[in-house]
Amino acid sequence: MPSSAATNSAPSSNKLEATRLDESTQSLKSDDDPQLGLFNQVYDWLQHEKTRRMTRKARQAEATAANSIAVAEREPRPPAQDHPSESTFSLDKLEHILLQFAGPRNLHGLASHRLPRLPVRRRPKGLRRGSASESDYTDVEAPVPNVEAVLDNTKTLAYSSSIAADNDTTSENSIKRSKDLEAWMVFKREIVRLVHTLQLRGWRKMPMEKSDEIEVVRLSGAMTNAIYVVSPPKHFYNLNQKAENGSSTLVAKKPPPKLLLRIYGPQVDHLIDRENELSILRRLGRKNIGPRVLGTFSNGRFEEYFEARPLTFKELRIPETAKQIAKRMRELHDGIELLEEEREGGPMIFKNWDKWVDRCEQATTWLDKELESPQNELKSATEPWRRRGYVCGVPWAAFRKAVDHYRTWLIASCGGIEQIKRELVFAHNDTQYGNLLRMEPATQSPLLLPANEHKQLVVIDFEYSSANVAGHEFANHFTEWCYNYHDEERPWACQNRFYPTPEDQRRFVMTYLTHRPSVTGGVVSPLSTPAMRGGTGSAITPLTLDDCTEASNQQTEKSIEDDLEAEVTRLMHQTRLWRVLNSAQWVAWGIVQAKVPGMEEGIAEMNAASSDASPENGHDDKTPTAKSPTPVDTEAEEEEEFDYLAYAQDRALFFWSDLLALKLINPDDLPPPMVEHIQKRVVDY
Repeated sequence: MPSSAATNSAPSSNKLEATRLDESTQSLKSDDDPQLGLFNQVYDWLQHEKTRRMTRKARQAEATAANSIAVAEREPRPPAQDHPSESTFSLDKLEHILLQFAGPRNLHGLASHRLPRLPVRRRPKGLRRGSASESDYTDVEAPVPNVEAVLDNTKTLAYSSSIAADNDTTSENSIKRSKDLEAWMVFKREIVRLVHTLQLRGWRKMPMEKSDEIEVVRLSGAMTNAIYVVSPPKHFYNLNQKAENGSSTLVAKKPPPKLLLRIYGPQVDHLIDRENELSILRRLGRKNIGPRVLGTFSNGRFEEYFEARPLTFKELRIPETAKQIAKRMRELHDGIELLEEEREGGPMIFKNWDKWVDRCEQATTWLDKELESPQNELKSATEPWRRRGYVCGVPWAAFRKAVDHYRTWLIASCGGIEQIKRELVFAHNDTQYGNLLRMEPATQSPLLLPANEHKQLVVIDFEYSSANVAGHEFANHFTEWCYNYHDEERPWACQNRFYPTPEDQRRFVMTYLTHRPSVTGGVVSPLSTPAMRGGTGSAITPLTLDDCTEASNQQTEKSIEDDLEAEVTRLMHQTRLWRVLNSAQWVAWGIVQAKVPGMEEGIAEMNAASSDASPENGHDDKTPTAKSPTPVDTEAEEEEEFDYLAYAQDRALFFWSDLLALKLINPDDLPPPMVEHIQKRVVDY
C-alpha cells in the first residue's frame, strides 16, 4: 500500500499559490464580461488538469508499491529522480500568470466579481457513499430514486399556466381566476417539494420560495397521462454567504435542466402495469433509447426533457417522413432483444385483451343495460352517448364472441402460436404522431446530414411496448394516420380516407426491410443506430461481391429482388390480418378509459347482485370487483375534450368493416343501418 506521502505529493508551494489565488479572487462573481469568461474557463481547466495529474501520479505510486513484492528477487531499476516534469512546471507557471491577472491592480474594475469554484466531479463506477442523489450521474445502471408521494393535479386540469397567470381582476370570472391561480401556485410548490425529495440534479438547490417562478406548461395530445414541461425560473441565482464584507450577494448559476413531468391518468391501473413499464424503460436506458427516467413517485414520474417537437397529423403522410419513421421502427425492433419470458408469453396484444376484457365487460354490460332501459330516451337529452346506440355496434356478448373467434382464426392463419412467437420483435405498439418527436438540432449538427435525417426522430412513451409481430406494429401505425387528436370538433373520429394506400404501405415496408442499421458496439443513442440482429424473420441477405460471372451475379441480384418482394408482400398481408385485432384492442382501451356518470355505482350494484345470486353466495374470482371511483374534479371533467366512448364506438366500426371485407361474417349478422354506414367508409386494403 502506498504511504500517505505518496498520495499527497503535491508541492507545498502549489498549495500556497492556490490559496493566494482563492483569496485574490474571493470577490469575483460571474457575469457576461468576456475577460472574466475566459478567466473562468482557463482557471477551471487548470484545476482539473492539475488534479488529474496528481491522481495519476498517486495511482502509479500505488501500482509500484503493489508490484514491489513480485520483483523483489530481481535487481531493481534505479528509481527515477523526483523532479517536477516540464508539464507540471508549465501548469505552475500558468497558475502564477493567473495569480497576477487576478490581482486587484490588474482586474480593471472586475474586483467586485467572484470566481465560481466548481469541484471536479468524476463519473463513479457506482453510487458513492454519502452522495446526494442517484440522479446526479448518468450511469443508467443506478437505481432511479423513488418516493411514496402523490402529486394532485385534479384542480389544474382545466387550465394551463398562461391562463392561471392571467390575473385580470376586472373580469366577471375574477373569483374563479383567483381560485385557479391559487391552485396553480400550490401545484407548483408541490412539484418543487417533490423534486427536492427526489434530489434531482440541479433542482434540489432551488429555494422553495422560488417555486412560484418556475414555468409549468401542460402538453396537449397525451391520451393516457397528463404531461407537463417544468422549466426553472428565467433568472436563477444562488445566495453567496462568503462575501468578504460578510454580506450575502446573489450569484448567477447555471439553471437546472427542464423536466418532463408525467402524472398517470385516473383509469390507467386497468390498462398499464407500471412495474413492467419501468423495467422496460430501464432496458431502453441501457441502450440510450428514449428519455431517461429521473425519479418516480406514486402516481407519476419525472423524465429527461428533449428539445424537440411532436410530429403533426399531416406529417405522418409525407413520404420522406414516413420513410424516416420506417427506419427508426426497424432500428427499435432490432436494437432491443426480447427477453425469453417475453417471447414465450406471446404477442402483447393478446395479453392486453386478456387483461382488459373483464373490466371492459363490466363497463359495457352496464352501458348496454342502460341503453335498453325505459329511462334511456329521457336521459339521452343530456348524455350524448345514449343516442349513439351500442358502444360495440352490437351487444357486448356478440362483440366478444367475434373477437375470440377471430383470434383463433388469426393464430391458425399465421402458422400457429409457435410460429408467431418466432416472429416477435420488441415493438412500440403506440406510434401515433404525438409519440414521435423531431429533434431540433443546432447549426452544424451531424443530424442535418442527409444520411442522418431520420435520426432526428425520437420515439417516446413506451407504456404499451413489448413483444408483437412487425405486422401488428405496421397496422397500428397505419391506423394512426387516420386520427387527428387535435381536431376541434371530432378528435376521437377515425378518418378512414387517410389510411395509407397500398403504394404508401409498400414504400414504408420496403424502407423498413432495406434499412441496414450500423453496428455501434451494442449501445444505441437516441440519435444513433443500433446494432442489427437476426431472428426477426424480416432480414434480407446482402449482396456480396466475389469472382462469380456476370450471369451469376445477375441471377443472384434477381433472387434477392424476388426474396425482397416476397417479404414485402408477406408483411403487408400480415399487417392486414393483425389490423382487425388491433382495432378490438383499442375498442377495449377506450371503454376502460371512459368516465360515464353513474357507471361505477352501477357496476358495483351488478357485482353485488351477481354475488348474491351465486349458489354459494360467494365471489367469482374470474370477475374482479369494480374499484371505487377515482375522485375527479368536476370542473376539470367538464373541460375534458376527448370522448373515449365515442372513440371506442367509432373504432368498433373499423373492426366490423374488416370482418365484412375479409368475408368472415355475413352482413345479415349485423344491424342493417350499421352495415350501410360501414360500407360508406370501408378500407378494403
